[in-house]
Amino acid sequence: MVEATIAVVVVTYNRKKLLIECLDAILTGTRLPDKIILVDNGSTDDTPDFLKAEGYLANQLIDYIRLPENTGGAGGFYQGVKYGYEAGYDWLWLMDDDAEPEIDALEKLSHYLDEPDVSALANLKIDLEGEILHPHLGFFDRQTHQNDFDFDIEIHRKIEDDLVKNHRALEIAFSSFVGILVSKRAIEKIGFPNKEFFIRGDDLEYCLRLNNAGRILLITDSVILHKEAGDPGAIVKQFLGKISYRTKYNRIWLTYFETRNAIWLRKNYASKTRFYLRTIKYYCRSLIAILLFDDRKFKRLQFLTEAYQDGFKGYFDNNKPKILYEKKL
Repeated sequence: MVEATIAVVVVTYNRKKLLIECLDAILTGTRLPDKIILVDNGSTDDTPDFLKAEGYLANQLIDYIRLPENTGGAGGFYQGVKYGYEAGYDWLWLMDDDAEPEIDALEKLSHYLDEPDVSALANLKIDLEGEILHPHLGFFDRQTHQNDFDFDIEIHRKIEDDLVKNHRALEIAFSSFVGILVSKRAIEKIGFPNKEFFIRGDDLEYCLRLNNAGRILLITDSVILHKEAGDPGAIVKQFLGKISYRTKYNRIWLTYFETRNAIWLRKNYASKTRFYLRTIKYYCRSLIAILLFDDRKFKRLQFLTEAYQDGFKGYFDNNKPKILYEKKL
């Protein structure tokens, strides 16, 4: 039998030191990929010159794609998955530049390539202390309505440590893009990641589609380190009304993307009744949180309202947060 081909898609932006550590980990693995598709989101920290000087661009295993502008993680993964799919690779292993797979991570994933009805295989994600990054893996309480994956973002059940200890392969509903191996067969059915999301929620949306193409299996002994672990669960916190007064104003652009994308997700994947009732509830809760706890209340309210409106309308202008931030009231 012909062995399945695997390409790694690494998306980077202005983190050349972390990127090199990521590439070195892949290149020294016990199973090498057939290709590394490196998508540079228009880095401004001389990443291209650095990669050239260190010899990475001369490595035949690496295809370097430099985008003319920063399209966010969502845009980067869209380009990388599209490139790998059109090149004909059987599996695409997705990760950010701050991920560092353990030496046998890909080898252990590859033991499950022939599992039936599998759309993707996920790594176990850990932080610098070796603790499981629960927000990067999980289940959703779900109901099936006319073959649609109905879900509630608020109800996100994490992968408990005992489940990891007692299972080598565990079916899950969600994995972040910090180590997920997606099959070509699934991509044929569901297409590419949604590039319009820019950042936050693109992995969640893609996993919702992957669930309709087959099972997502967490391979618990295939481990990947996430060095600058963010919090995919922030999208949950936003709906719970807990994020606005924990976010510094100079990072409010993140809450815009989180909120807009989450509203769009709920509108397109949840039942209509749940969508309308909970959207009103969470808007009011976030509104109260801003009024009670935040600085720059009017600007934050503007960000919140615009994000809700844009998510509801499906309006994706990824320059808008910058315009809102610079606009004077």
